[in-house]
Amino acid sequence: MLTKWSGLCLLVLATPSHAAPQTGPDMQTIVERLNRLEAENQKLLSEIQELRNELKAAPGPDQPGKAAPEAAAPPVDERLAVQESHTADLDQSKVGASQRFPISLTGMLLFNAFENGRNGGGAQYPETATLSPSASADGATVRQTILGFKFNGPDLPGGGKADGSLYMDFFGGTAVPSGSLLRVRTAALNLTWKNTTFTVGQDKPIISPRDPTSFAQVGVSPLTEAGNLWDWNPQVRVEQRFAFGENSGLKAQVGVYETTESYSSALPPAYYVNLERSRPSYQGRFELFRGNDHRRIEIAPGFSVGATHVDSQSVQSRIASLDWLFRPVPLLEFSGEAFDGRDVAGLGALPGFTILPSGTVIPVYSHGEWGQIALFPAPRLSFHFYSGEQYNRPSDVAPDGIQRNFVYAGNLMYKLAPNVVAAFEGAQTRTQYLGSLIRLYNHYDLALAYLF
Repeated sequence: MLTKWSGLCLLVLATPSHAAPQTGPDMQTIVERLNRLEAENQKLLSEIQELRNELKAAPGPDQPGKAAPEAAAPPVDERLAVQESHTADLDQSKVGASQRFPISLTGMLLFNAFENGRNGGGAQYPETATLSPSASADGATVRQTILGFKFNGPDLPGGGKADGSLYMDFFGGTAVPSGSLLRVRTAALNLTWKNTTFTVGQDKPIISPRDPTSFAQVGVSPLTEAGNLWDWNPQVRVEQRFAFGENSGLKAQVGVYETTESYSSALPPAYYVNLERSRPSYQGRFELFRGNDHRRIEIAPGFSVGATHVDSQSVQSRIASLDWLFRPVPLLEFSGEAFDGRDVAGLGALPGFTILPSGTVIPVYSHGEWGQIALFPAPRLSFHFYSGEQYNRPSDVAPDGIQRNFVYAGNLMYKLAPNVVAAFEGAQTRTQYLGSLIRLYNHYDLALAYLF
């Protein structure tokens, strides 16, 4: 049995040698965990060997002359079995993979208790206020819990490295807490060389990588339909990095992003049936950066070119974007995004086309922006204040369509422990319908998150 467990321990100890040295925080965590596992296994092997030696020296029925062990101490063979069981449990505590490469489990258990004012429409966190009056609503849920895996793969030709991630939540399907469905949020397979990374997977649009910070709206990105282009969709992209110095450079990203047309059956039947649900969009983003983790500035212009196909007509989508991050001191951070263009709905925004009485389909010209100020007055405490809007040109909006959607919110987060966070958020959504009054609703959310 010792040979069996020794082989198992040697296999565990040998696992890190398959991965090339990494300097990122995720890989460092894996290495530290494996080092601790190695130390514990070595200690247990030593204890097992000592117990075997003690067992050999213990008196048997044909050795009356040797001193008997103390009555209070358990038999040596029982102690040996306990130690071997402990070794087995320790080996089972790590996440393994059939290809023998490290995998780490990550994510968070998130509990939300919320209350929505009138005109919320009954959803947990509606993106817009409803045109027709609706009653206030409240509830609690764990549907926004996130489960994720990070993995590091083999070496690639030319000195490259493979790694990836997969994140899921329970926000798909029914809104009933006990009937929530598991769904994919984001996923990535990265093939990385010194200055180049090739990625396939599912994520936000290439031109819109940032999000406001919130535990209230996790099932979809905060400020959806209020300036934040967010849809998590399949994509392929290439990133090329250029260094201008030790702490400055350029990240150039280009790729193909799959848009999603999420129009409801409220469209005329001929248009709804003949709407092409997915289309490729060609996107690029070019981030200039300077600084380090304490003081940093990033600014990135981008573009998106695509089209919507409906009822044998093609509606052109053209979007220009700009996103930024400015951290003058460690205690203060300002981030955000702005975009301008036409037919932006395929990236997770308000409707992007209108059907005229003649049957002609025209794009809706829109602009949107959002910004967030984050304050970190203490290691455990942070404040986030953010707002955003999407504005559609009135002449392009259908009757009773949304002309402007504006949201502002604020939250505070406190770490009860390094991986336990309590948060409270308040927000107001103000939706202006064409030819109608502004509708608004308030949202309040109390969250408790356990990060793992």
